[in-house]
Amino acid sequence: MTSLANQFLIAMPALDDSYFGRTVIYVCEHDDEGAMGLVINKSTDIAINKVLLEMHIEDDDSEANIELNSNHVMSGGPVQTDRGFILHNGDKKWSSSLQLQDQINVTTSKDILPNLATDAGPEKYIMTLGYAGWTAGQLEQELADNTWLTIDADPNLIFDVPVEERWEKAVQKLGINVEQLTAFSGHA
Repeated sequence: MTSLANQFLIAMPALDDSYFGRTVIYVCEHDDEGAMGLVINKSTDIAINKVLLEMHIEDDDSEANIELNSNHVMSGGPVQTDRGFILHNGDKKWSSSLQLQDQINVTTSKDILPNLATDAGPEKYIMTLGYAGWTAGQLEQELADNTWLTIDADPNLIFDVPVEERWEKAVQKLGINVEQLTAFSGHA
């Protein structure tokens, strides 16, 4: 089995009516026991600032609060939607930071939160609630069923491309015109 860690899963059009319709998932872990990833292009209506206020984390910097108020939390997946993940760039580490590739880290500890809008925090990040998970062999079967396309993860797609453009840009990285994708799959 080839690990898909540090890859993007790009939803095929057949998933359009499901939770995963037009999603891009960053695969954080993949081994013979299963896989775990974070949806990077499904925004919620929850501002990051609201999450911090609910956790009693406040910043006196009004400019930082404007930024935190305009950035929204992503729906990282349907599993454990009360659990938060910060996908971020840079080499700064917190108590539960894990470097996934050169410019992509994931942190699940709360000690990163007060730093998000300060120079002590990561330069670029997205906050997600929940994750996508697969049991042993499940993701491999979905790939065999043509549910997902895969490409190498690109930090620019996560941190620099607007949320609403990430699926289309990911498809374009494959050299495919979005209109060429079909909701029907087959096997030769």
